[in-house]
Amino acid sequence: MKRMPDETGTSELPGRLAGGPRVLVRRGGAPRKGARCVVYWMQRAMRIVENPALDVAIEAGNALGLPVVVFFSVIPNYPNANLRHYHFMAQGLRDVAEDAAERGVGFVVRRHPDNRLEAFLEEVEAALVIGDENPCREPERWRKVLAGRLRLPFWTVDADVVVPSATFGRSYFLLHHFRPHLKKELPSYLVAQPEAAPLCPWKPWKALASFSLAGDITAGFSKLDRRVGPVDSFTGGTHAALKRLDAFVNHDLSAYEETRNHPEVKGTSRLSPYLHFGNISPLTIALAVEKAVERGKAPASARDRFLDELIGWRELAVLFVRHNPNYDNWECAEPWARKTLVEHAGDPRPHRYTLEQMERGETGDELWNAAQREMVETGWMHNYMRMYWAKKILEWAPDPARAFEWAVTLNDRYELDGRDPNGYAGIAWAIVGKHDRPWFDRPVFGLVRPMSGASIAKKFDARAYIRQNSAGSGRLEF
Repeated sequence: MKRMPDETGTSELPGRLAGGPRVLVRRGGAPRKGARCVVYWMQRAMRIVENPALDVAIEAGNALGLPVVVFFSVIPNYPNANLRHYHFMAQGLRDVAEDAAERGVGFVVRRHPDNRLEAFLEEVEAALVIGDENPCREPERWRKVLAGRLRLPFWTVDADVVVPSATFGRSYFLLHHFRPHLKKELPSYLVAQPEAAPLCPWKPWKALASFSLAGDITAGFSKLDRRVGPVDSFTGGTHAALKRLDAFVNHDLSAYEETRNHPEVKGTSRLSPYLHFGNISPLTIALAVEKAVERGKAPASARDRFLDELIGWRELAVLFVRHNPNYDNWECAEPWARKTLVEHAGDPRPHRYTLEQMERGETGDELWNAAQREMVETGWMHNYMRMYWAKKILEWAPDPARAFEWAVTLNDRYELDGRDPNGYAGIAWAIVGKHDRPWFDRPVFGLVRPMSGASIAKKFDARAYIRQNSAGSGRLEF
C-alpha cells in the first residue's frame, strides 16, 4: 500500500473534524509524518453502518490521503462481563468484518496478550487514532490513561447518542426538565447523516495478524465466568439488529402505545441489547420510526412515545452516568430519597431473601420469579417488569445500599443490555428516587415510589406472563 499524495499541501487535519460537539480531542498535535493509515479503535460502537466515530476516522483519512483500519482488542477481563456477553459480542464482530470489507476499511481483531493498541499503532504506522466514547467508569479511565501515554493525536467520538452529550454539559433532575433542552437540539441531529466514503480503500501492505472470528474469542480466558451461558433468544450483530428493527416498525410500532406495558405481549422493540453493544445506532432506529409514520404504518403518537424512550430516557441516563461518579451504587441517591430511606431503614420487611434466593427465583412472589427467570433464561427483561423487579429487591433486601448492589449484580450478570447507563439509571430510579419525585410515605419505601404485584397485575395479563416464564423451565444451579 502506498500513501496517496496530500492534495491540500499540508499534513494537518481540517479543524472542522475536531471542532464539533461529538468529538473530544484527548490528545492533540499533528498527525505522524509519513504515516500509512488512520486507526479507528472500536470498542463501544461495534458497527460499520452509521457510526459517527468511523465516519470521523474516514474523513481524517481522506484529508490525509490515507486508508482506515478498524482495530478491536479482545480482553479477558472486561468489567462484569461473562460468557453470555462475549458470545453475543463475537456474533456482532462477524458482521463488523463483513461490513468493513464492503465499505473499504480494514478490520483487525487481536486477543490478549497480543492486543495492545499502542503496539498496533506502531506496527501499522498510524497517523492518529480515533476512538468512541463510553461514559462508564472503567472505559473512561482507559481512555484517560491512553491519552497520557500516546504520542499520536487521540480523539474520541460520541457515537451512541442522537444528540452529543457535550451539547448539554450537565445532568438533569427530571425528564421533563431535560425535554425542552433536548427538543431544542433534536432538529439539528435527528436527520440522516451522509456516510463518509474512503477515498483510499484499505489494502494492507503486509500480512497483519488478525484473530479468526470462526474461533472461540474466549479460548484460554481462565478467569472468565462461564456459568452464565449464551442464549438463543438474541443473535448479536448489526444484521440481526436491522431485522429486529424492521419487524418492529412494520408490525409492532402501530400498537406500541397499547402494548408497551404488556410484558406478556412483547410489544416493545427489544433493541436494547443491540444498542448496548453498539450494533445499531439510535439514529438509525429513530429515522426508521419516522419513516414508518410517514408511510402511514403507525400513528405519530406511537412515534412520539417511542422516541421519548429511545432518545429522552436513554440520553438522560447517559448524562446521569457521565456526570455522577456513583451511578452504580447507593451514593447516587437523591437527597430526599436518602433521607426517607434512612428513616425507614429499621422498618420490618414483609419478607427477607438472600441474593442467592433471588438469583434462583426462589421468592414467594410468582410474578417477580417470572421476571427473574425471563432475565436469566433469555438475557432480557421487559422494561415494565424491570421497575417492579427492582422495587421488590428494595423491599426484601436488608437495607437500600445492598438492594442497589444486588440489583446491579443481577442486572449486569444476566442482561445482555446490562453494564449500561440505561440499566444503572433504571435501578437508581426504582430504588433511590433518581429522576423521580417524592411519593406518599409508606413502610420500608418511605417517600420512594412503591409498586405492588396486585396493582400492576391489573394492568396486564400477569398469569400469562408467569406461564411464559415459569412453566416447563429449567432451574439454574449455583
